[in-house]
Amino acid sequence: MQAGKPILYSYFRSSCSWRVRIALALKGIDYETVPINLIKDGGQQFSKDFQALNPMKQVPALKIDGITIHQSNLSVLKQVREEMQLTWAQNAITSGFNALEQILQSTAGIYCVGDEVTMADLCLVPQVANAERFKVDLTPYPTISSINKRLLVLEAFQVSHPCRQPDTPTELRA
Repeated sequence: MQAGKPILYSYFRSSCSWRVRIALALKGIDYETVPINLIKDGGQQFSKDFQALNPMKQVPALKIDGITIHQSNLSVLKQVREEMQLTWAQNAITSGFNALEQILQSTAGIYCVGDEVTMADLCLVPQVANAERFKVDLTPYPTISSINKRLLVLEAFQVSHPCRQPDTPTELRA
């Protein structure tokens, strides 16, 4: 039973939301965006209306054909003391990128796994953006960096970029 246009409950800067936006764009699925600001008013994800939709109180939530699917990772960062978040994020990203750079030596083509966009690429671009946000030096990761640059020119990655979302603050828009 078709329930109408899919609805993506999203926060512009959420890397998890970004992955969903990329996937929807790659598949050519038209959808409506409902911004959920994770900071304003103590976090709109904690509102009664949003909790009724997603009891986990996280974005993204994708309502499609009457079913709501959700997942997120901001809750992990919030468990780290504020003064330690930058160091923790840098260490977590660096650890993952050290392993990924090695793996890509045997899997990469134009993209992470050969010459077709895969789920790995949908995860890579938002994570590189997180690395940039948390000031991780990307110099030791030439393969990750070059794949990221090739992905960012694809339309699906451009239209889904956080700087082009309806809830992106004016000063962060492209």
